[in-house]
Amino acid sequence: MPLPSSVDVAIIGAGAAGLGAANALKDSGRSIVVLEARDRVGGRAHTIMAAADITFDLGCGWLHSADKNQFVKIATQLNFEIDKTRPPWREQSFDTGFPLAERLDFNKALDAFYDRAEEAAKQAIRSGKDAAASAYLEPGNRWNPMIDALSTYINGCELDAVSILDMDAYEDTEINWRVRRGYGALISAYGTSCPVALNCIVTRIDHSGERVRIETSQGALTADKVIVTVPTNLIADEAIRFHPTLPAKIDAARGLPLGLADKVVLALDEPQESRGALPKDGNLRGATMRTAMGSYHLRPFGQACIEGYFGGSFAQELEDAGRGALAAQSIDEITALLGNDFRRKLKPLAESRWSHDPFARGSYSHALPGHAGQRAVLAAPVDGRLFFAGEATSPNFFSTAHGARDSGERAAGEVLRAIR
Repeated sequence: MPLPSSVDVAIIGAGAAGLGAANALKDSGRSIVVLEARDRVGGRAHTIMAAADITFDLGCGWLHSADKNQFVKIATQLNFEIDKTRPPWREQSFDTGFPLAERLDFNKALDAFYDRAEEAAKQAIRSGKDAAASAYLEPGNRWNPMIDALSTYINGCELDAVSILDMDAYEDTEINWRVRRGYGALISAYGTSCPVALNCIVTRIDHSGERVRIETSQGALTADKVIVTVPTNLIADEAIRFHPTLPAKIDAARGLPLGLADKVVLALDEPQESRGALPKDGNLRGATMRTAMGSYHLRPFGQACIEGYFGGSFAQELEDAGRGALAAQSIDEITALLGNDFRRKLKPLAESRWSHDPFARGSYSHALPGHAGQRAVLAAPVDGRLFFAGEATSPNFFSTAHGARDSGERAAGEVLRAIR
C-alpha cells in the first residue's frame, strides 16, 4: 500500500509482533499502517520452497509450547495443516558417532545441569543476584561442551552469556508441533488483511511534538501512537534514532542482544524406498566433545532433504566465512558420521544468514547475566505514545514467534487504553 501522510497508529515492523498488533487493531475504528523495511512480511519467519518438493523455514519452524501457542488456533482458522510428530531432539537415529550408552550418559549430565540451574534460579530470585548459566555446569564434566552446544541452538549463544534468571523464566510446556506448509507461510497468511507498506525503512522517530513524526525511506508521516516491534539489535545499534533519545530503551536492548541460530537445507539424492534410506524425522549428531558442532534433522516431513542447525559463535564464524560455509560444514559432519558415500548424495539448497540480515542482525534474544529485568523495561510504554513489542519483550515466551505475536496484541491493548 502507498504510505499515508497521517494515521492514528503506526506499527514499525511486519514480523509476528507487528502483525499481532495490526490484527488486534484492525477492527478498532482507528486508522493504522504497518511499516516494513523488507519486501515481504514475516520478519524472522520466512518459508521458502528450497526445491520443487522441499519446504524450508529459514527462520522459526516449530510451534513451541503448542498447547499455549495462539498460532495453533490461527493455523486452524487459515486451514494450515498442523503436524504433531514428536521432535527428534533427544533421540539419535544412528549409533555411529554417538552410541546409546554415551547418549544416556549425556542426557543424565544434561538433566543434572538443568536441575542445578533450576535450583540456582530459585536462590537468585530470593537473593536478587543473577549469574551466568555456565556457572552451573559440573566442573570437568566431559559433556560440558555439548551442553554448551545445545545452548547455542536454544539461546543463540553459549551459556556464559545467558542469565540464569532469564533461562528459568522461559515457559516450555514441551509440546512442539510444526506447520506442514511452513511457519513463515502461516505468519505471512496471518498478515494478509493488514495494511502494510513494504520497502519502507524507518530511520527516525521524533516524539518531541504534539504528534509523532516518523521518517522513512519513502517519506515522512505522523501518528498519534507508535508501536515499535523491531529486533533489539536495531534499537541497540540505533539503526532507528529516537528524538528525544531513549537511553533506557537502548540500554535494555543492549542487555537483550540477539543470539544467532542458522539453518541449512541439503537435498538428499536417495530414494525413500531404497534400502539405505534415512528415517523420516530422524536426528543425527556426533559426540564431538566440542561446542562447535551441528545438529541434523533427517528427512523432515519425509522430504528428501536434511536440515542442519548451527548456533552461537560457531554459526557466526560460518556466516562470516561466506555463503556456502554452513552447507560445507554440514556435509563434512554428516559424511564423517554416515560415511563418505553420502557426500555425492547431498546437494546444498538454501541457508539462513540472520546476522548478516540488515533488518534482523541476529536470530532471537537472550538476556545477558544481570539483565533479565530488562525485558520489562523494554516493554514499558513511553509518554502514552510510544509502545514496544517483539519477542524480546515477552516475559515467558521470548525467542518465539508466538511470544512476539502475543506481545503485539499486548501493545495494541495498551494503545487502545491510552486512547480511551
